[in-house]
Amino acid sequence: MFRVGFRVGSRTLNRLSARTVQTVKDPGMLADGGGLYLVIDPRGTKRWTFVFQWEGKRKEFGLGSAKTVSLSDARDAALKARKLVQGGVNPILDRRHERGAVPTFGAVADDLVADLTPQWDSPKTAHQWTMTMTVYAKALREMPVDQVDTTAVLKILNPIWNTIPETASRTRMRIERVLDAAKARGYRTGENAARWRGHLALLLPNRQRLSRGHHSSVPIAEMGAFMANLRGRPAMSGAALEFTILTAARTGETLGATWGEIDADRTVWSIPGERMKAGKSHRVPLSARAVAILAEVAEARPCVAGAFIFPRQDGKGQLSSMSMAMLMRRMGYAQFTVHGFRSTFRDWVGEWTEFPSELAEAALAHAVGSQVERAYRRGDALERRRGLMDAWAEFCTTPLTAP
Repeated sequence: MFRVGFRVGSRTLNRLSARTVQTVKDPGMLADGGGLYLVIDPRGTKRWTFVFQWEGKRKEFGLGSAKTVSLSDARDAALKARKLVQGGVNPILDRRHERGAVPTFGAVADDLVADLTPQWDSPKTAHQWTMTMTVYAKALREMPVDQVDTTAVLKILNPIWNTIPETASRTRMRIERVLDAAKARGYRTGENAARWRGHLALLLPNRQRLSRGHHSSVPIAEMGAFMANLRGRPAMSGAALEFTILTAARTGETLGATWGEIDADRTVWSIPGERMKAGKSHRVPLSARAVAILAEVAEARPCVAGAFIFPRQDGKGQLSSMSMAMLMRRMGYAQFTVHGFRSTFRDWVGEWTEFPSELAEAALAHAVGSQVERAYRRGDALERRRGLMDAWAEFCTTPLTAP
């Protein structure tokens, strides 16, 4: 059995003898002290390793075979490694620098795309990643990945940040993902140069939020304050607007909703195809807050299967299509549209979360490719979207002043 010996003896350093190194046969790790270990594998092969903690994780730094590296030389190498760690330098990275073994950003990016491609639902995703890495992030490709700093990332993002904001946002997130992968593989240390919160958010100018056509959207950072204001308004139009926002639905889909479309047990809203823009049925996983809105509405009116959830005050027909827009005007948000909240939701997914874009498109009932659509029909995407909609509801209940 492979034995690991981490017992600390009476001496902190130099616990092993040259004879022990030559004669020991039992598999395991024998401590010499100060992080230096003699490793004996089950086949009897012996090697030296230096064990240290780096950023809260245990690391092993190989020092060579015990056949070619003497005990004295191993101690000298371990001493040098200890000094590097104490000085804030990862000895593994230091060796790679000496050998020129740190890969380029492009090499790490290509490896990451190859690793992730089997996990992606749509082949378009791999194409989009490759386009980002070879076109927009081209200036980074030949740089050693450990040398990609904030200045280099900003040179990529600044020219496109306001002109093609969606592309810029996705480029930033993908660069961040590549740098995270490089760090996980031991090629980088420290903070991610493409991180948004608390970093690039403080350096890049606020840009125009994306909108679909003329549908101006409330900025992401203002959503918490807007929703807090909205919940203080007891009118039926207020309940309908909040429900619309939390479900990322279109105005007509909410206003035409009936109690028969709600599955209370599974907390799912099933919208029939005849009421959807694309003519295909759509299911929406309901967050706890969305369910609470329905419960509040149900207290005042009977939940008859064919009855509208959000009716007019006289109970005759559905709420007016202008009711939510007029409410926004009274709240001081006349420059924005109800439909624009779908853009705000989409921007939030892309800029503030790690949820895949395909999931956001499915939540908006957009066509996202045959493979994802089939998974959506099976119900897998529905459950995957539940976490997305819960996170959106939680975000909307947290007032923020800046991203």
